[in-house]
Amino acid sequence: MLYAGFMSAVLPPFPPPQEPVDKPHLLEVGSAADEPCLRADAARNRARLLEAAARLIAEHGAAGVTMEAVAAEAGVGKGTVFRRFGDRTGLLTALLDHSARTLQADFLGGPPPLGPGAPPVDRLRAFGVAVLYRSAEQLDLQLAAQPDPTRRYAHPSVRALHTHVTVLLRQILPDADCDLLAQPLLAYLDPALINHLTRQCGMSMERLEKGWLDLVERLTRTAA
Repeated sequence: MLYAGFMSAVLPPFPPPQEPVDKPHLLEVGSAADEPCLRADAARNRARLLEAAARLIAEHGAAGVTMEAVAAEAGVGKGTVFRRFGDRTGLLTALLDHSARTLQADFLGGPPPLGPGAPPVDRLRAFGVAVLYRSAEQLDLQLAAQPDPTRRYAHPSVRALHTHVTVLLRQILPDADCDLLAQPLLAYLDPALINHLTRQCGMSMERLEKGWLDLVERLTRTAA
């Protein structure tokens, strides 16, 4: 989990959980129609294509990933890539899928404070820090893979993050409209905003991390 290494400070100690923690369930980041049960050879081909795309990104950045380039790198026909991923956005989204599942596994069942066992406000703080640094690591890929505006907020991975933040907010602010309050929190973690603040405004990740913690404190009326 690379993003954990970027956390600039360890969050304060937390008390042991007062309530039993239910067994976590990994949220799906792709629909069943997107990810049918693959035959072994099809699964191997898919893995090969994703490995080829990852190599291209490492060498040339996300701009170097085209369906033609991936097909050539993997040694298959271009039609194979289109059949597997649909289009370039589908291919880039598939590349982010593993990272998204890893993040979900961490906040659903990993160690606290990101995972269960810490007070909800500490988990919310840790969640934002983890997403910030994960996005910074994969910024070009995340920007290139963003769906069009009509599908952006309905994407399964975005819904999974929204659900998690809403659940934490309901534990902290039970009388608030937490479904709506989750939106400005997630907007702070948007890859396009992170790109603007870090690359165009020259802000450091440490400043963005402090801003997230301050936003959580003010919105939840809690002190770190």
